Amino acid sequence: MEVHLNVWNYLIGKQDFENEFLGLLEEHPQIVRALPTLVVRDGAGSSRFSVVQNINDLAAPEVEFDFTQPATSAEQRESALEFVKESGLVRLFAQDGVKNLVDYVLGVEAGVDSNARKNRSGTSMEAVVSSYLKDFATYRGIEVMSQASPSAIKAKWGFEVPTDKSSRRFDFALSDGHKLVLMEVNFYGGGGSKLKATAGEYIGLSDLLNIPNIDFVWVTDGHGWLTTLLPLRAAYEKIGFVWNLSWLSRNYLNDLI
Repeated sequence: MEVHLNVWNYLIGKQDFENEFLGLLEEHPQIVRALPTLVVRDGAGSSRFSVVQNINDLAAPEVEFDFTQPATSAEQRESALEFVKESGLVRLFAQDGVKNLVDYVLGVEAGVDSNARKNRSGTSMEAVVSSYLKDFATYRGIEVMSQASPSAIKAKWGFEVPTDKSSRRFDFALSDGHKLVLMEVNFYGGGGSKLKATAGEYIGLSDLLNIPNIDFVWVTDGHGWLTTLLPLRAAYEKIGFVWNLSWLSRNYLNDLI
């Protein structure tokens, strides 16, 4: 794999990136197998990816990328180029990107700690949910607030929101002036104790927010839950609204406001 990454180093700083990319892959079709390493650097070994085409339509078919075989056809090379562009990996090859892809994967140029991975996936999840909420708010003529603190909610809509900690900021808040919806969102690509702790935290938060005219919604997704089903089931049974992205795409928001 290190040899493949060293070949990809040739593209760093190239002006005509797309043509250089396709030409390099035509000459060395086997190096396509190294591309997933630039995305998944935690040892997961993923070589197949399903990517949402349109965050405004999660029900639409996903685009499939398979890097298990050498890119011997023009179609495979074009697919690899699309993946690099749409995933943002193309920025690694820019003049102000990384200097060495091997160092990048090893963490010399970019940290691979769990907090960094969580922040990246969390930001992406919030971007997807935000897109839905903004469209919904526009359609229904209501307001949406991101990173909403109890004080900001009080100032904007007049709702008194009890919290479990002084630093609490809800990922999103929506209101029509009569009803308040508070939302937390996250995505877990892998399992672990964090998922159980988060489920317990939000069960407690839901109990705290069980007051008139306020609803708490937890939107969570990711393959990590497949290995941590019991805490998720407990949350589903105790929290009024536990959704994944598919449920969010089915206009369930209309049931709340």
